[in-house]
Amino acid sequence: MRSKARECAFKVIFAGEFSDSEDVRRALYRASELNKEEREYADLLCGLVKEHREELAAVLDKYSIGFSEKRIFPVDKSALLIALAEIYYVEDVPPVVSIDEAVGLVKKYSTEKSAGFVNGLLAAVIAGDEK
Repeated sequence: MRSKARECAFKVIFAGEFSDSEDVRRALYRASELNKEEREYADLLCGLVKEHREELAAVLDKYSIGFSEKRIFPVDKSALLIALAEIYYVEDVPPVVSIDEAVGLVKKYSTEKSAGFVNGLLAAVIAGDEK
């Protein structure tokens, strides 16, 4: 259930890189045929990313060696932002699930190299937060 909501939130956040529109969000929800629970979870993720955007961007800057947050491909950044929002602010999702879902999204919508980048960055975040 949450995979579908994550994918839809990912699309909303990706679209938000270019235009922040409530109409786009509603259209994506409708096209994804989200049920009420899925819409609520997608709203939660989109809200967390929006509310904590600066903090999450700072984490990306810290862990993306050689790339500033602004240089990360928008597709990869969208998946990373969702995963980081879950890791930091959604208690009932294990970090490994967030990483796996983000990697799955970039495998589907980006490149094979992006999957390794996203996996490595998120694993570094988890390892760094455990110290």
